[in-house]
Amino acid sequence: MFCLETYLQESEDYDILISRAGFKDCARVIEENAPEIIYVNAGEKILGARIIGIPPVPIGINEEKSTILFPYTKPCYGTAVVEIPVPQEEIVKIRDLNIKGC
Repeated sequence: MFCLETYLQESEDYDILISRAGFKDCARVIEENAPEIIYVNAGEKILGARIIGIPPVPIGINEEKSTILFPYTKPCYGTAVVEIPVPQEEIVKIRDLNIKGC
């Protein structure tokens, strides 16, 4: 089972686009930096972590790079936008969570 917290601690294969930010700022960064945006309900699990935010929460998909951008909230550290590589099957699962029907 994939554990996002462990991955972020042990890997260097991710980017943080913004950190210690509010939900609205994180949503704007995702919407400005991802070629494809889907929206999910707060509380959905992405890569084993529950997504926290003001719904609808944007998740960015970059199919070309095989990455996703998402808000990640860690207590005492605030919210960040993380870009992380994922397998194609994970992108399909994330698209299935889309609440806007696009």
